[in-house]
Amino acid sequence: MSAKTMKIKGHESIKTEMRPEYDFSGGVRGKYYRRYIESTNVVVLEPDVHKIFRNSTAVNEALRTLIRAAGGGQGLTKRPTRTRAKAARAGGR
Repeated sequence: MSAKTMKIKGHESIKTEMRPEYDFSGGVRGKYYRRYIESTNVVVLEPDVHKIFRNSTAVNEALRTLIRAAGGGQGLTKRPTRTRAKAARAGGR
């Protein structure tokens, strides 16, 4: 290997402009912010489960049936009804 091929390029070769393929002109800032703050749960289903449960309604119905069959969900922890966003609107009380 020669010194020419081993030479490390200096910082002057680093471009500060964004590449054309990174086009965020149609993006919306904070599009999912409210959903995130309100503690929306995202669950990733395996492909075989997705074949049976195509949407959140089907999943929720199946889980509610399972909860009823297991005794009504006794002993399960309950998610707080007041989210951070609601608490912020109420003045943090």
